[in-house]
Amino acid sequence: MRRTAARAGAAVTYSGPDTAESEAEARVPEATPAPAAPPPLLQQDSLRTEFPFQLPRGYVDESGTVHRDGVMRLSTARDELVPLRDVRVQENPAYLSVVLLGRVISRLGTLPMVHDGIVENMFASDLAFLQDFYRQINAEGHTRAAVQCPHCSEPFEVELGGSRLGES
Repeated sequence: MRRTAARAGAAVTYSGPDTAESEAEARVPEATPAPAAPPPLLQQDSLRTEFPFQLPRGYVDESGTVHRDGVMRLSTARDELVPLRDVRVQENPAYLSVVLLGRVISRLGTLPMVHDGIVENMFASDLAFLQDFYRQINAEGHTRAAVQCPHCSEPFEVELGGSRLGES
């Protein structure tokens, strides 16, 4: 049996032993269902892109003011790629987290702007906190996955995140 593809509003024709019966059915126009309306915008889930945090110790600026409350945004591919061109990162890969955090922290206390120079002058405990927070928000809250051993079928978890910020 040979089929001819139908175009919008055209009948489908067949050639074969059941041609008469098929052609009679094909000539009857079928009601095409109306396309489903897109769901209203109010029902769509919104993507949360900014997350508030509070530093354990706080960044102390040159005037002695302590800044603890901040906001970090989700990282983009560009945020992770641009620091790789930075000379400081090329000379010392550990500097990647400083440059990366300087890009994604959108607010810290009353500072007018946050950049890598501010991040590099933070206490080590605050830097470690921000690294963990970055991993958490960019991995949807976790970096572990449940898997099953291919040999014994025993379930266990594996760590998906890399050892350094910006590494997966």
